[in-house]
Amino acid sequence: MKTEKEKMIDGELYFPADQELVKDRESARRLVRLFNNTDETDYEKRTKLLKELLGSTGERLYLESNFRCDYGYNIHVGENFYANFDCTLLDGGRITIGKNCMMAPGVHIYTNTHPVNAEQRITEVEYTKPVTIGDNVWIGGRAVINPGVTIGHNVVIASGAVVIKNVPDNVVVGGNPAKIIKKLD
Repeated sequence: MKTEKEKMIDGELYFPADQELVKDRESARRLVRLFNNTDETDYEKRTKLLKELLGSTGERLYLESNFRCDYGYNIHVGENFYANFDCTLLDGGRITIGKNCMMAPGVHIYTNTHPVNAEQRITEVEYTKPVTIGDNVWIGGRAVINPGVTIGHNVVIASGAVVIKNVPDNVVVGGNPAKIIKKLD
């Protein structure tokens, strides 16, 4: 029988109040608090905390405070990753971010979601859908990436966009819901 953590990672209905998951979130929150309270000029300590928190990283990464996540271990970022102030990554499911990606202030990425059936939803179960972001992506301020979305390579997500569908390579998307605004060379 699968644990609640295994169900969560596999995208099946799971109970987030499971004690193992509660402990994992508490551990992540401790590391996030340490990171957010670290002097911004102490790059070595900040990077060490991020590498302890996140599932995998490239050598070069920088996140501004305040950063938030659920577990950390489901977040995988490539080389040369940057996230500006107030980034929130809800990582019950896997979040994979390619190399050379940048996030403007207030970007939110969600993998956690809930059943639409009210009777099922009030049982407090939820499930996850992974988010995958390609290489060389720039996500504008206050953009939201919803569960299950894949964003291609060389994409620009406009500020304030709400991305609910997959995005192909080499485009600019914006709006709510986000639509292709322009194709890039």
